[in-house]
This record gives sequence, C-alpha cells and structure tokens, in this order.
Amino acid sequence: MTRILAITNQKGGVGKTTTAVNLAASLAQYGQRVLLVDLDPQGNATMGSGIDKRGLERTVYQVLLGQAKGQEVIQPSPRGGFDVLPANRDLAGAEVEMVGLKQRESRLKDCLLALAGRYDVILIDCPPALNLLTVNALVAAQAVLIPMQCEYFALEGLSDLVNTVKKVKAGLNPTIEIEGLLRVMYDPRNTLAQQVSEQLKRHFGAKVFDTVIPRNVRLAEAPSHGLAALAYDRGSKGAQAYLRLAEEFIARSRAKETA
Repeated sequence: MTRILAITNQKGGVGKTTTAVNLAASLAQYGQRVLLVDLDPQGNATMGSGIDKRGLERTVYQVLLGQAKGQEVIQPSPRGGFDVLPANRDLAGAEVEMVGLKQRESRLKDCLLALAGRYDVILIDCPPALNLLTVNALVAAQAVLIPMQCEYFALEGLSDLVNTVKKVKAGLNPTIEIEGLLRVMYDPRNTLAQQVSEQLKRHFGAKVFDTVIPRNVRLAEAPSHGLAALAYDRGSKGAQAYLRLAEEFIARSRAKETA
C-alpha cells in the first residue's frame, strides 16, 4: 500500500524542504519507489531535486486546477532516484483560483489516488503556512511528518499545527495521524535544544523519531547544486542522518502493516 506523507510546519526555515528532498533520495536508496510533490510556490523542492522550475510548462498548479493529469507533469529527479511533481511561482495563484471549485480541499487527493499504485511512498512538501494548499496536503495524506528545531517558539507553533491536524481529522480526513516529529538542525551542545528535545519526548513519546538531523554544512550546500545530500556528499553527517531516518520510517511502516 502506498504511504502518503505530508511534511509540514507552518513555521518557515525549519527544514521541511531539506527533509522532503533528502528523505525522498534516502528512501530511493533502499529500493522504494518515491514521488515527491512540491506544494510550495517557492519551488525549492523542485530546484533541490535538480529540476529547473523556470523552464516548466506544466506543474502541480495545472494538476490542481484540472488542466493536466499528474502523470503528464511528473519528472524524474536527474540524480535523486525519485520522481517529482514540480512547482513554480504559478502555484501562488492556485489558492485564489481554487476557492470557487468543487471539492477544493480534495483536489490533490484525487490526483494522488490516480498515481498511488506506481509508488511505495509519496512525500508532500508543504508551504510554510496553514492555507488551502496545506489543507489539500493534509486531506490527501495518511500521516504528517513535522520537522522542527528544538527551540522555545517551535513548541508554540507545534501546538497550532497539532490543533489543525485534529480539525482536519474531525472534518475532512478521519484517518490522518501524526507520523512523527523530526528534530532538525540539532546541536547537542545547546542546552536549550537538549531541554526542548526532552520535552518533546516526554509529551509525544514514540511519535518522536529516534533519528536526529544535525546542523550540517553539506545539507545547506547541496540544494544550490540541485542535489540531495546523498549525491553531493554521501559521507556527510547530514546525508547519513537522512539514511537512518529512511530506515526508521521503513521499519515503522512495516510494523504498521503487520500490526
């Protein structure tokens, strides 16, 4: 069964796109068939996967508006080993244009249902906002992965996001759950980071991934080359951390299947 995962956090700069691209590449390394959906008008996941967003004639924008089918728009990541449903700045207008459409919250879900049999995992990189695009992701997904830094304000934003997931579960997608919280840009020398990390584990327990993504220069450099960290510097701490995350995610998924 295809696992559809929304990677979201309404706070910007917390590593959503870095996680989306590098988890996609890492899962592909373990033989998983992966589709990465770029649902952010900035198109960073598209560019970070090695696809030039500026030259795209059709993107997820046309798919959401019913002007193209997903399989017509998908492109392979040149060196990532996964497929991409790309985005560019056209997507910024989608929210306004979707307001008057029927079933506006489930446009992405309909698209992904048609593609599901082709992939083991579909990852959705969400914009840093709780808008109609993010709602589409939450309606389409089975679960939510929340990357977050271990700092005070991140806890406040996390509370808002958890409440949003609960509302979507109550009204639009009764099967959605929180897959897990991923600690990113983690510096173990930072006392506050350690304290927040412990708070997360106490409150969310097994929902917190064991894998921790460290601050890593290679992770920051890789997107400017249109590469996942694995292709840019496989031996870097960041690349190795995302490989461990992929292992943990696969193990969790198999445990759920057999439960």
